[in-house]
Amino acid sequence: MRMAELYPVGTAVEIGSLTFTAEDIVRFARDFDPQPFHLDAELARHTLFGGLCASGWHSSAGWMKCFVPFWAGECRRLAAEGIAPPKLGPSPGFTALSWLKPVFADDTITYSVTLLGSRQLASRPDRLINTFLCAGRNQNGEPVIRFESTVLEFV
Repeated sequence: MRMAELYPVGTAVEIGSLTFTAEDIVRFARDFDPQPFHLDAELARHTLFGGLCASGWHSSAGWMKCFVPFWAGECRRLAAEGIAPPKLGPSPGFTALSWLKPVFADDTITYSVTLLGSRQLASRPDRLINTFLCAGRNQNGEPVIRFESTVLEFV
């Protein structure tokens, strides 16, 4: 089965949700993005964000944290139905990353993936390149993150 057969182009699929606690935000920031509005709730109140918020990199990592178990579950589901799941490889990269709205402490982000297109590689006919819109919305339905990712698929 190919990815485009499993998920029709343009169909958004929810891959999971993640709640960003104040403790998680500070822990991630301490290790990877030590800016005051990610580290200290009181200092963050006096910034343009008005409160403790997650690093954009943290919200991006949240997407991957949801996608990996989602995809593993899809592979198990398809195998149980006697269907060989698409053989995905690594991602050669992403484009158009936008952090659209801050992710504040106790926000729950629901992530999704939408197949935008799939094409055979001219130089490697045994491989496809899939382009996905990856996104996340907070508990109020407001978009907070969006990016396009490409993923190899082996045929």
